[in-house]
Amino acid sequence: MITILLQIIAVLFGLGLLIFIHELGHFSVAKFYKVKVLKFAFGFGKEIWGFTKGETRYSICLFPFGGMVAMAGENPDEATGKDGEYLSLPFYKKIMIVFAGPLMNYILAIFLFAFIFNIWGQVTVSLDARIGLLAPNSCAKQAGLSVNDKITYIDGKEIKNWLDMVDSIKDKAEKEINIKILRDEQELEFNFVLDKNPTTGAGMLGIQPVTKKEKISFFKSFYIAFDTVIYQSTFTLNYLWDKLVTWEKPEVAGPIGVIQVMAKSAKSGLENYTRLLAVISVALGLFNLLPIPLVDGGMIVLFLVEGIIRKKISTKVISIYNSIGLALILVIFLFATYSDLIRLGIGKLFK
Repeated sequence: MITILLQIIAVLFGLGLLIFIHELGHFSVAKFYKVKVLKFAFGFGKEIWGFTKGETRYSICLFPFGGMVAMAGENPDEATGKDGEYLSLPFYKKIMIVFAGPLMNYILAIFLFAFIFNIWGQVTVSLDARIGLLAPNSCAKQAGLSVNDKITYIDGKEIKNWLDMVDSIKDKAEKEINIKILRDEQELEFNFVLDKNPTTGAGMLGIQPVTKKEKISFFKSFYIAFDTVIYQSTFTLNYLWDKLVTWEKPEVAGPIGVIQVMAKSAKSGLENYTRLLAVISVALGLFNLLPIPLVDGGMIVLFLVEGIIRKKISTKVISIYNSIGLALILVIFLFATYSDLIRLGIGKLFK
């Protein structure tokens, strides 16, 4: 019972922190540009505590899933063009306010990764085709393979490294394979049926490579953290682009999947939990920079157009633009949630 309670607290804290930091970015730059901020809240729903300072109401709300910033003149239907209103600002100031949210997510991710590398160390993965870890119920474990076994051949093909191994089994899900390994300089041979990865459909042995940890100095940890954030972002963009070009369904996690993974990571320890927060913070920042109407990236595109044509975009156009964005986000949300249900086995009921 205590473990479940701690997992619930970890999920609430994690989601709250990630979204609150995002909104803090918008709030800080809006205040810097003297926009009238009506409300800055942690969480949403009914206010349970708060105070007013100047024109801003600072609140802590009942449901701690992030935060919100309410600015004067941000609603196209209510904007009057007066000073202190969000939509009355020059285009570049509006872009800076919008960009500050995703930027804060990236900054948070860099600090979290740097903390991990400095306290627990950076994990380096060996490309050697040697087994570092076996999943308890995997086909490799059941067939008799052991940690530290080195894979040398699969179906007669020589395996020189881990990538060779992955490439040799990816199209052989639920098929029998012949595998040769070296164990204490002795060659052994096994025949068994490969498992199927439930997410990608590829063949899998249920093994992980050998890894090692190296603690990183304080200043160097920030450099590596920055590099990690850039790599994660470019990898995600390349993945989404490949799926778009080939018209394949991308594997994405929705709210259910994120909550499930966050709860598991909290149970497995502070290091894994912190690492997941960093990964999700990057994903949240990146998603909000995509040129989708209504999210931050879509608004940046809109205000860039405003700067190019040197004319403020009408509130009617902004309203239509936001409505399109809301529809797109709803579709993405439903697709991601359905993908979560499929992974849990519940989605099969709807097929």
